[in-house]
Parts: sequence; C-alpha cells; structure tokens
Amino acid sequence: MGLGGCIILIAVGAILTFATDWELDGINLDLVGLIMMAVGLIGVATFTSIARRRRVVVPPTAPTVVEERRDHGY
Repeated sequence: MGLGGCIILIAVGAILTFATDWELDGINLDLVGLIMMAVGLIGVATFTSIARRRRVVVPPTAPTVVEERRDHGY
C-alpha cells in the first residue's frame, strides 16, 4: 500500500467517524472509522520511514587521474 492508499484510508475513516450518522446492527461505524484512520496513520509513518532510508545520497567523488611517466634514460 502506497502513500495514496494510506491517505484514502485516513479520509474514508474520517468520513465514517465524523460525517455520517448511519447505524448498522452489530457494527459501530465510528469505531471502524477510527481504526481505518489509525491504520492509515501507521501506513504513512511506515511509508515515510522507508522512503527516507531509500533516499540516502552519496556525494559524487572526483574521478581519479593516473599519469604515467616513462623515463627511457635518453
């Protein structure tokens, strides 16, 4: 699940928790929404920590120039 999926989970969870007043027998939609938001936040935290590790930049090194001197004794 990428960053977009995590954000969608947070948005759908917030809609279920705060913007609906539906009632289903045996299902508490407020709790389902809170769980979805928590899973989305955990996903965002995991995704950003993994992305931070992948973006380690190694500074470029200058190319090594090797000169050969040939002394033939003339």
